[in-house]
Amino acid sequence: MLERVLSSRRAAPVSDDGDESKTRKHISLGTRITNYLIRTGHLWPCLLIGLVIVVVTSFVYHTRDLVCISASSSDHLSRLRFFGFDGLETDFGSLGVPWCRSKHGRTVEWTTKDLIKGLEEFVPIYETRPIKNNMYGMGFDHSFGLWFITRWLKPELMIESGAFKGHSTWVLRQAMPDTPIISLTPRHPEKYLKKGPAYVDGNCTYFAGKDFVDFGNVDWHKVMKKHGIKDLSQVLVFFDDHQNELKRLKQALKAGFRHLLFEDNYDTGTGDHYSFRQMCDQFYIRGGGHSCFKDSDEGRIRSRRKKFWEKAVDIEELCGPGEAWWGVRGQMRDDFNHSNKAISYAEHFKNSRFVESVLDVYWELPPVAGPSLTHQTRYDPARASSPIVEDGRYGLFRRLGLSRLEVSVFSGYTQLVYLQVSQE
Repeated sequence: MLERVLSSRRAAPVSDDGDESKTRKHISLGTRITNYLIRTGHLWPCLLIGLVIVVVTSFVYHTRDLVCISASSSDHLSRLRFFGFDGLETDFGSLGVPWCRSKHGRTVEWTTKDLIKGLEEFVPIYETRPIKNNMYGMGFDHSFGLWFITRWLKPELMIESGAFKGHSTWVLRQAMPDTPIISLTPRHPEKYLKKGPAYVDGNCTYFAGKDFVDFGNVDWHKVMKKHGIKDLSQVLVFFDDHQNELKRLKQALKAGFRHLLFEDNYDTGTGDHYSFRQMCDQFYIRGGGHSCFKDSDEGRIRSRRKKFWEKAVDIEELCGPGEAWWGVRGQMRDDFNHSNKAISYAEHFKNSRFVESVLDVYWELPPVAGPSLTHQTRYDPARASSPIVEDGRYGLFRRLGLSRLEVSVFSGYTQLVYLQVSQE
C-alpha cells in the first residue's frame, strides 16, 4: 500500500541563560531586541509572523498521527486532518470497503434517487409492522433494502432461509402482496406467538419445525415444478440463516437460482460465519489486505476509531495467530459460529476468485442515513460506503419521515448484499 507519513519539526528552544556581565546596563538580550524593534517600527510585523508560525506548528503537531493507508483513501483522511477527530462519523470508507468484482463490470439498475423515492414510500409501511421490537432480527435499514430490491425485481416466487419471528416474511409480503413465499426455518414462527408478536403468512409454504429441511437438502427441481416455476431467474432467494455464505452460494448455483440476498454480510474480523465481505477483502481492493502491527498506519487509525465506534475492530481483534486477518482471525466460520475451520490465505484467495468468477452483479445496501442523523455507533463508517441520506441533510431526513422512527430501529453493524450470479 502506498503510504505517506506526516512529520513535524519543532523549533530549537531559545536559551535564556546568557552571561549578564556582557549585557549593557544588565539589560537582557530579549529586552534589547524588543526595544530595537519598537524604535524601527518592526515589532508588529514580527509578532504577526511569529503567531503564524505558532499556529502552523501546532496544526502539524496535532495531525502528525494521521497517515494515509492507500492513495485512494487520501481524500477521506484529508478531511480528518482538517476537521480533527470530531468529524469521524463522516469519514466513510477511509479504511476501505470490500467490494466483490463482477465478471463484466455490471452494476444495479437503480440509483440513489430511486432509493430516496423508495424510502419515502417505505417509512409509513414500516410503521405498521407487527413486530415492533425485532431484537436479534433486522432493523429498518435492511428491512428497507429487502423490500426495495424485492419490489424492484418483482419475482414470481420468494424463498427465505431463516425466518425467526417472521419479520422478513412480512417485509417480503409488503413488497409483493400476491406472490407465494417459501420459508425454511428450524422453528416455526407461530411458536413465538405464545410469547409475543410474530408473523405467519397465509400464502407461504413453511419448511419449519418437524418439517424443516436445510436449504442445501431441498429438492428444488421438485419444488419449482410444484409452484409452476419454469424460469429460475424469476425467483429471489433471501438468506438470513448465519451460514457460510460461500456454501450457500454454491448450493444456490447448483439449484440454478440467480438472484440472491444475504442479510448478515459481516465485515472482516467480525461475525459468526464466512461472508462475501471477508472473501473479497483482498489486496487489490481499496483498504484490502491488512497490517497486524499496532504501530502501523492502519493500527493507529483503528485504535482511534475504537474509541468512537462500538463495533469498530482494532488490530488485536482483527488479527489471529501468525498475523492471520482473513475471515475472522484466519477462520472460516459457519453455522452460528459452531464451526471454526482455520484456512490458509491461499485458500481464502481462491475463494474470492471463485466468487468473482460467477458474479454478474454485486451491490451492498449503504447505510440509510449518516450517524449524525440516526445517532448510531454500532457500525463503523470507516468501513462503510456513503449513506443514502448523508450527514447534515436533516431536511431530507425529516421529509422522508425518518425522523419519526425511533433511533433503535436502525440497523447495527452488518451489511445487506445483493448478488446476481451465473455460471459460464
